[in-house]
Amino acid sequence: MGTIPPTEHELTLMRAALALARQAAAEGEIPVGALVVDAEGQVIGEGRNAAIAHEDPTAHAEVNAIREAAAARGDRLLEGCTLVVTLEPCVMCAGTILAARIPRVVIGAWDEKAGAAGSVYDLLRDGRLPHPVPEVRGGVLAAESAQVLREFFAARR
Repeated sequence: MGTIPPTEHELTLMRAALALARQAAAEGEIPVGALVVDAEGQVIGEGRNAAIAHEDPTAHAEVNAIREAAAARGDRLLEGCTLVVTLEPCVMCAGTILAARIPRVVIGAWDEKAGAAGSVYDLLRDGRLPHPVPEVRGGVLAAESAQVLREFFAARR
């Protein structure tokens, strides 16, 4: 059984998330970008890593995008939405995704060191938790997403 290729809309959204990741890198932040889109496919929240700039260890791309989307909606629950992120979420971000009840997550690169959506941990799809289990779609523009991270860290070595 092969993998289903990404849709044009998923590719467009991931490219937009990659642009946010590149902005983060230009600001000296780890280059991760994220978008929240509503059921109609409209972007309602975007974020990039900003932990250094905000002096806030929770200012990950996913959390920033979720905060913006919740504010735009006027609701902490983002049912019917999709999170698009360039790097597999960490445990903190996976918990935030579950708390926001986001039913679908589209991931660029897998994080073999700290991923919590299937690589190291699978918090998002852990049926023991009292949250709905979101659909996880990984590997959308994975090579490009990973390359942005490789270039960022190579420049710092």
